[in-house]
Amino acid sequence: MTSEFSGDLYAATEREDRHSTGQVGIFRGALRATSIGILILITIIAFEAMAVAAALPTAAKDLHGLGAYGWAFTGFLIANVVGMVLAGQVSDSRGPRVPLAAGLVAFVTGLVLAGAAPWMTMLVAGRVVQGLGGGLLITASYVVIGESYPEALRPKLFAAISSAWIVPSLIGPLVSGVLAQHVSWRWVFLGLVPFVLAGCALLVPTLRAMRSAHVHTGGGLADPPPPATPSPAGGPPGRVLHALAVAAGIAALEQAGQHPSPLSIALGVLGLAALLWGLHTLLPAGTVTVRPGPSAPIALRGLLAGAFFGVESIVPLSMTVQHGYGATAAGLPLAISGLAWSVGSYVQSRDPKGDEERHRIRLVRSGLSLIACAAVLVAIVVHPGVPGWLMYPSWCVAGFGAGLSMSTVSVLLLKYTNDDDRGTDSAALQLSDATVSAFTTGIGGVLVAAAARASIGYTAAFTAIALAMAAVAACGAAVSGRVHAPR
Repeated sequence: MTSEFSGDLYAATEREDRHSTGQVGIFRGALRATSIGILILITIIAFEAMAVAAALPTAAKDLHGLGAYGWAFTGFLIANVVGMVLAGQVSDSRGPRVPLAAGLVAFVTGLVLAGAAPWMTMLVAGRVVQGLGGGLLITASYVVIGESYPEALRPKLFAAISSAWIVPSLIGPLVSGVLAQHVSWRWVFLGLVPFVLAGCALLVPTLRAMRSAHVHTGGGLADPPPPATPSPAGGPPGRVLHALAVAAGIAALEQAGQHPSPLSIALGVLGLAALLWGLHTLLPAGTVTVRPGPSAPIALRGLLAGAFFGVESIVPLSMTVQHGYGATAAGLPLAISGLAWSVGSYVQSRDPKGDEERHRIRLVRSGLSLIACAAVLVAIVVHPGVPGWLMYPSWCVAGFGAGLSMSTVSVLLLKYTNDDDRGTDSAALQLSDATVSAFTTGIGGVLVAAAARASIGYTAAFTAIALAMAAVAACGAAVSGRVHAPR
């Protein structure tokens, strides 16, 4: 259905590029508008993710809705997971054009609802619509990348996407805080709308081309597609039910981690059961065993995200509690790691020398090994007798490792999947990231809460978290050799 569109778009790009420069790039020829549009949307999603957390407390106070504050995050999370699954399902059956267009409309609508909310219920509703739109956009964007870009250009685009998170990470909370304090928190939402519309405009030619290709291949000029194989979950309604179970499980785990109590921990156990039940259907067979093919990158994406964000969740807190750093200095390691992440992603985008698959496996193994080493260093730095400034180079190493490996597993997934499963596999990649990182940060939250109650010491809690995540990353490095095509 879409391979003809991909070939036509790339052929047009290649002809124009060779005529002009002799090279092919993501910002040349027919791919230029698509690349810019995707990067604008990713930047907006990143800015929204970084900025909203700083503005929501002010918004909740202004709307007299502090009691519903948590739902602004939980509702977004649940809708985001559902959006990922829906986008994958629809992309495989009708192409990414529909979920991408629907995601753009939903994201803009959510921004407007939240920015214009006269009461907290409407703001939460806006966040839910935003979450649905964000989930649709992220998965559909992966499908667009898989269909529109040749394999040689995908690493370069993922490097650019990683860079698109840098500016929002550095200035997002600052801009949000200034707007909320001196102008209005509403502009944190409403101010993004023109940029979303600009990204939409740049993607219109690509969406039209996808529609034309779909009509061409579906109108009798090509062989009709074979009948779809019924999914184990009973089709789209069943997959949505499993997605809701996964989202509820993630929310329960995060609640247990952030506010541990006998009741929240019991709900967390039930949430874990719901999470596993949902993932059993939504993740491809062989994910747990790291089966070569699409399953291996999906599994390693979870290990990568879980190890990295599990440690990152304690880095600022440990610098504050153990070494007495202020908020700015304690948050600086995160900014440094973001810059290092971008550098690592750039390194993985360079053309490989020799066998490409072996090169990418080495990148994944190296990235996971660096994260494991950085986690061990963090376990040392969290001790009060060790200089706190060592956290800066330690977490810089982790960021570089994440940049090497995160983009690489995305490249490998799109390499190993096929036209029929690209959407479902792209959604599974995002789900693996979200669920494992929620689980590891939840465990960290439980240990930190125990330290706050003086059940254990902070040093013991921080050390245990860092060493556990080092073990997760080391396990990933040990099985990274399985991230190859099925043989």
